[in-house]
Parts: sequence; C-alpha cells; structure tokens
Amino acid sequence: MRQTEITRRGQARFRTIIASHLRSAWPHLALATGCLLGVTLMQLMAPWPLKLIFDYILLQKSLPPSLTFLDPFIQSWPLALLGSLAASIAVIAAMNGALSYAQSFVTSKIGHRLVFTIRQHLFAHVQRLSLSFHSQTRSGELLTKLAGDTQTLKNAFTDIPLAVSGHILTFIGMFVVMFALNWELSLIILATMPILVTALFILNRNILATTRDQRERDSHMTSRLNEWLSSISVVQTFGRERVEQDRFNQESTKHLHTGLRTARTTAAVARVVSIIGAISTAVTVFLGAWQVLKARITPGDLLVFVSYMKNIYGPIKDMSKLSSQFSQAMVSAQRIADLLGNEPDIQDRPDAVKVNHLIGDIRLEHISFSYLEGCPVLRDLTLQIAPGQRVAFVGPSGAGKSTLVSLLLRLYQPSQGTILLDDRSLADYERESLRHSIGVVLQDTLLFQASIADNIAYGVEQATREQIVKAAQEANAHEFIAELPDGYDTIVGERGGTLSGGQRQRICLARALVKQPSILMLDEPTASLDHRSATYVRETITRIQADRTTIVITHHLVGMDLFDRIFVLDQGRLVEQGTHRELLSQHGLYAGLYVQQSDHLVHPRSNNLT
Repeated sequence: MRQTEITRRGQARFRTIIASHLRSAWPHLALATGCLLGVTLMQLMAPWPLKLIFDYILLQKSLPPSLTFLDPFIQSWPLALLGSLAASIAVIAAMNGALSYAQSFVTSKIGHRLVFTIRQHLFAHVQRLSLSFHSQTRSGELLTKLAGDTQTLKNAFTDIPLAVSGHILTFIGMFVVMFALNWELSLIILATMPILVTALFILNRNILATTRDQRERDSHMTSRLNEWLSSISVVQTFGRERVEQDRFNQESTKHLHTGLRTARTTAAVARVVSIIGAISTAVTVFLGAWQVLKARITPGDLLVFVSYMKNIYGPIKDMSKLSSQFSQAMVSAQRIADLLGNEPDIQDRPDAVKVNHLIGDIRLEHISFSYLEGCPVLRDLTLQIAPGQRVAFVGPSGAGKSTLVSLLLRLYQPSQGTILLDDRSLADYERESLRHSIGVVLQDTLLFQASIADNIAYGVEQATREQIVKAAQEANAHEFIAELPDGYDTIVGERGGTLSGGQRQRICLARALVKQPSILMLDEPTASLDHRSATYVRETITRIQADRTTIVITHHLVGMDLFDRIFVLDQGRLVEQGTHRELLSQHGLYAGLYVQQSDHLVHPRSNNLT
C-alpha cells in the first residue's frame, strides 16, 4: 500500500514538472510543429515533378484538366519546363532538409532543457531526503537515475511525439493520394496493417520488459563500480584484485546478455517492417506495371505509388525504433517518478522557527531511538548540557554515542522522547537554519576535490579569506597550509586523499569553526590519528571553548580532565555521568575503560611470532 502511494505521488510530481516545462516551451513547440507540417508537405510533393516529367514531357500523354495551363510550355518550351521541374526536385529536397534541421534543432533544444529541469528537481529532491533513505538505497542506483534515466527522457516528450505525429500525417496524406490515384493498389497497404500492428505489439511488449531489466542492470553496474572505486585502497591492501575482477566480470556478463536481448528484439522490429514493406512493394510494382500495360494508370502514377510505398514503410520502421526509445523512456520515467515519490522522514513544521542565535542549552528527555525496528540504539536517555559546557560522551563501541550527533542535527527523529534546545523543542526549528548554527566535525573526514580555502568555506556562503585564515589558525591548520605549494589555493585530491589524516581532520575542524557556531560537535576527532596529530586536535578543542557549548564523542580517554562533564553510555543507556575524577572514584564502567586504556598504553601487547 505504501509503495502504491509513493508511486502515485511520484507520478503526479513528475507530470507536474513535465507539464510546467512544456507550457514554458510552447513557442518552440509551435515552431517545431510548423516545421513538421512543412516537412510532411515536402515529402508529399517530392515524387510529383518526376510524374510530370515522365508522363507529360517524355511520354507526351494528354494533360488532365487541372494541368492544362502547362500545355503551352510543353509545346513551345519543353526544355525550359524540364529544367524547371528538375530544379523543383532540388528545391523540394532543400526545403525538406532546412525544415527538418529546424525541427530537429528546436526539439533537441527543448529536450536538453527538459533534462536540465528534471535533473534540477531530482537533485534538489534527493538532497532533501532523509539519511534513512540514503542508507537503504544504493548510491549507484541514484547516480543512474540522475545521469542516465534523465538523459533517456531527452526526446521522450518532444522529439518522439512530434516525430510520431509527423509519421502519422505522412502516412495519412500519402495514403489519401494513393487511394485517389488507384484504390485497388492502396488496398495492398491496408492488407499488411493487421500483420504489422500485431507483430509490433508483441515485439514492443518484449522491448519494454527487456528495457526495464537493462535499466536495473545499469543501476547494479554503477553501484558495483562506485563501491569498487571508493574501496580501491582496501582492495589493493588485501590483494583482492582478482576476486573483484571476477565479480565485475559476472556483473558485466549479466549486463551484456540483457543488452544483447534488447538489441535483438529492437532489430527484429526493424526487420519485420522491412520484410513486409519489401513484399508489399514487390506486389505493388507487379500489379501496378500490369495496370500500366493495360493503360489503366500511367507510368508516372506507378512511380508516385512506389515512392509513396517506400516513404510509408520508412516511417513505420522509424516508428518502431521510436517505440523502442519511448519504451526505454517510460521505464526511466517510472524510475524517476518512484524516486520523486519518496518523502523526507523529517520535515519542517509550517510554523517552524528560523534559528538566529543559540545559547547552547541542550536537554534530552526520555530519548529512545532505533535504526531498525526492534533494535534500539538509545534507550530512555535523559540528560542536560548547560550553555558553554565542554562535555564528552564515552562508552564501548555501539553504545549509541554517534547517534546523538545525528539526532541533534535532526538527521533522524527520536522514536520516543523530546530534545529541547534553548527551552524549545528541536522539532520547532527549521532544519536548514539549525544545521547552519551548529558546527560539526564528523568521524569520516570527507573533503571535496577543490581548494583548501573552498573546503574550509563550505559551511559559510561568501566567506572572506580573513575568516578562512582565522578558522584555520584556530584549528591549528594554518601552519601546514602555508607550507603547501599553493597555500590555501592548493587543490585537495578526491576525498582529501593528498593530505594526511591529521591534516584532513584539522581542515574539517576549521570548516566547522568558520561558521562561529554556538554549539560545536566533534565525533571521534582523534579516532584514526597518531599521537602528535591527536595532540594538535585536543589543544584546539581546549583553546576554542570560549562561550561555546562543545560536545565530543570519543572512546579515547585521554585528557578527560579537561571536560566539565562526561556522560558514559552502554547499550544505549546513560549509566554514569560526572567529572573525570568523580567517575574514577565510582569504580564503574568508565573507571574500567580508563584503567584498561592506561594499562594498554603503559604495557602494550606484543605479538610473539614463532
């Protein structure tokens, strides 16, 4: 039921985007339609100069009443008339080409702008979706929808409908002329229609099914590539290149077979139309030539018939290709609609308050939370953090420490309980302004492939160089940045791969500080750093405290006497709280963890290899 609702909502949003775009593009659509009508007219006129040349100049047959005005020219200036008719062939072809070019350019322009519009809406929508959605969705699938599926739609709502309309007009116009010339020969075309329609219906249904499979394979392939590229260091470290190659080959083989099946079905459509068209043309030439011998039609009539036969089955063949493209587009449209149908789990209330300044008073009242139903991460958590306090959350791995960061940023919603910030429920604040007011350093020190200055200024629009340098100095990063070849303009490798772990961590800290936040949260800031880098970070945390509520998530119990209060979590519950000295005197979980880590530092284990 929920999936049906998502699909219905997504389709409605998708239709709204398409309709809005087409309404704004109506002048271009009108121009393309005019060009289409011109192209159809040129195609109808194309064989008639040849008929006039064959019947009335070469064979000198009697002119029909509608063409008697040409008689003086045929009698007195046949060569001039022949030259004019020959020239008209070139003029018709030139006009057909110009109109076709104009139509193609205009529809392509509309199509590219449509892709641009859909991608804008889709990207904005994906950014609004909650982390719970992203954690359950393959990134490769999102990449395929954003890049591949949107591109497939380029011609689906402009070029393909206009092309199909043009082919239908051409078919009707040519058939009417052929029926007027000789209704008996026209019946040959009508006789082939049921066979063609039945064959195309069956084949196009297969194309739709194989196209859907192919798009799914595209998503799997992109996901696999994305996962492999992001984990290349692990692959090489463990020497798993051959295993990954085998996995990739298996995925590529499935993708290949699906693609070949689609190509085979698409090719079968074109071949069916070609064979039926060739048989119809052969029968028409035979019966038409027999009627010419019987003087029932002229050779020019037969020439027009054969030309129209070719042009009639050509559009049908093109329509079969367009049908295949349209099937692919409809699959992509449905996939995009399914994505648009998803709603963020957390949304701002209509009367949400914009954050201007935070004091930093934080209270958690009976907070419970679980990522998966039946697997609680936090259980009935109640605590208070006073403004300006420096606090730490410690405990064993999996105790729920990092989850608190996500809840305070409203990346997730508590299953039960209330979070109060400055005596107001966290749900009362606008999410965007709330997140702008809180500085965060995540456990994953992710940097963008841009300059160091741009990475630091990421949290503040139009940050000045002075603000950037000041934040870097506060984060103990200015010294090593200044030593780089291009200083703050040095381009960072993808995900910060050209910098050390400590350097990345300090740049991330500067990125949080440049906002001058009232609340600063650091999630495992020294988890993967060496002793020297960790010391730099701890010194920075100590120095930047002034009038700022600071929350540190850590399992390294070093320098804990600097914190005003320490909260100890275990299996999602708050089991202890107090200062460093108070917790040691309780001889509880904290004291045990501290003694264990201290003993490890003093007496590190040695590995005896025999």
